[in-house]
Amino acid sequence: MDLSAAPTKLAQLGRAQFDDDFRRKLQALMVWRRDVRRFRTDPLPRGALEQLIQSACLAPSVGLSQPWRFVVVDDAARRRRVIETFTVCNAAALQAYDEDRQSVYARLKLAGLQEAPCHLALFADLESETGHGLGRQTMPQTLEYSVVAAIGNLWLTARADGIGVGWISILDPAEVSAALDVPPSWKLIGYFCLGLPDHDSDIPELEREGWERRHPWETFVLRR
Repeated sequence: MDLSAAPTKLAQLGRAQFDDDFRRKLQALMVWRRDVRRFRTDPLPRGALEQLIQSACLAPSVGLSQPWRFVVVDDAARRRRVIETFTVCNAAALQAYDEDRQSVYARLKLAGLQEAPCHLALFADLESETGHGLGRQTMPQTLEYSVVAAIGNLWLTARADGIGVGWISILDPAEVSAALDVPPSWKLIGYFCLGLPDHDSDIPELEREGWERRHPWETFVLRR
């Protein structure tokens, strides 16, 4: 789907377009979204990554600042540097847990950096003048939140297209920024593996492995 004319197409949609069937499918999409770590090595379909980035850029952003910056990491040497910082950080993280947790942690697959055909880093440009500073004076971190919203768009669109996404957070942001040689005003928000998943599940791997369980939504609501 070409999203280049998306604003025009969206303007033509009325609420009637979003019927009960669509809402059920949207809910199913969110249920089946997974943080994927096990990838096939097949390349992504031609143009798939570009379409995911277009979807991401439809996200809301504070003051229409559009602070997201996408770095597609194709260079093998840069990828190796990212994998090296993951290896160091992962070893340190393992030691931070007690013996029981270490045994579970050690069998978790926490990255798909070797197998995934696509690496994508998302940054927030903290010095972007787009949006003229609107909405950032009291909460400047909304620039970073805007990039997270873009990530949500990308993730759901990827799942709808049968593409797996894994967010790799066991990294040193400074090392990753240096490896990718980005401007100093860019702050790393997320580093992602993308590819075709080798299996699907509606249960997160961390839940399957007994690391944590999903809690009912009511437990997170406070009324005042």
